[in-house]
Amino acid sequence: MQISIDESKLKQLFKEALIEALEERKDVFHDLIAEAMEDIALVRAIKEGERTEPVSKKEIFKILEG
Repeated sequence: MQISIDESKLKQLFKEALIEALEERKDVFHDLIAEAMEDIALVRAIKEGERTEPVSKKEIFKILEG
Protein backbone atom coordinates (compact mmCIF):
# COMPACT_ATOMS: atom_id res chain seq x y z
CA MET A 1 0.00 0.00 0.00
CA GLN A 2 1.36 3.38 -0.98
CA ILE A 3 0.16 6.70 0.43
CA SER A 4 0.32 9.75 -1.80
CA ILE A 5 0.29 13.36 -0.61
CA ASP A 6 1.03 16.40 -2.65
CA GLU A 7 4.07 18.50 -1.83
CA SER A 8 2.14 21.69 -1.00
CA LYS A 9 -0.09 19.85 1.49
CA LEU A 10 2.96 18.22 3.12
CA LYS A 11 4.69 21.61 3.33
CA GLN A 12 1.61 23.18 4.95
CA LEU A 13 1.34 20.34 7.50
CA PHE A 14 5.01 20.72 8.37
CA LYS A 15 4.62 24.49 8.86
CA GLU A 16 1.63 23.98 11.12
CA ALA A 17 3.45 21.37 13.19
CA LEU A 18 6.50 23.63 13.55
CA ILE A 19 4.39 26.62 14.58
CA GLU A 20 2.54 24.49 17.12
CA ALA A 21 5.82 23.20 18.57
CA LEU A 22 7.20 26.75 18.79
CA GLU A 23 4.10 28.00 20.56
CA GLU A 24 3.98 25.13 23.04
CA ARG A 25 7.71 25.04 23.87
CA LYS A 26 8.87 28.65 23.57
CA ASP A 27 11.26 28.13 26.48
CA VAL A 28 13.13 25.33 24.74
CA PHE A 29 13.53 27.24 21.49
CA HIS A 30 14.51 30.39 23.36
CA ASP A 31 17.26 28.49 25.18
CA LEU A 32 18.52 26.94 21.93
CA ILE A 33 18.70 30.30 20.18
CA ALA A 34 20.36 31.99 23.17
CA GLU A 35 22.96 29.22 23.37
CA ALA A 36 23.69 29.47 19.65
CA MET A 37 24.14 33.24 19.94
CA GLU A 38 26.52 32.77 22.88
CA ASP A 39 28.53 30.25 20.87
CA ILE A 40 28.79 32.66 17.94
CA ALA A 41 29.93 35.47 20.26
CA LEU A 42 32.52 33.19 21.84
CA VAL A 43 33.91 32.17 18.45
CA ARG A 44 34.16 35.85 17.44
CA ALA A 45 35.91 36.72 20.69
CA ILE A 46 38.40 33.88 20.22
CA LYS A 47 39.15 34.98 16.65
CA GLU A 48 39.61 38.58 17.78
CA GLY A 49 41.89 37.40 20.58
CA GLU A 50 44.03 35.51 18.11
CA ARG A 51 44.75 38.78 16.31
CA THR A 52 45.89 40.66 19.40
CA GLU A 53 49.12 40.64 21.38
CA PRO A 54 49.31 38.22 24.31
CA VAL A 55 49.11 39.62 27.86
CA SER A 56 50.22 38.14 31.15
CA LYS A 57 47.92 36.56 33.71
CA LYS A 58 48.99 39.29 36.14
CA GLU A 59 47.79 42.01 33.75
CA ILE A 60 44.42 40.30 33.32
CA PHE A 61 43.82 40.01 37.07
CA LYS A 62 44.89 43.64 37.54
CA ILE A 63 42.19 44.71 35.05
CA LEU A 64 39.56 42.45 36.64
CA GLU A 65 40.31 43.72 40.13
CA GLY A 66 39.86 47.30 38.96
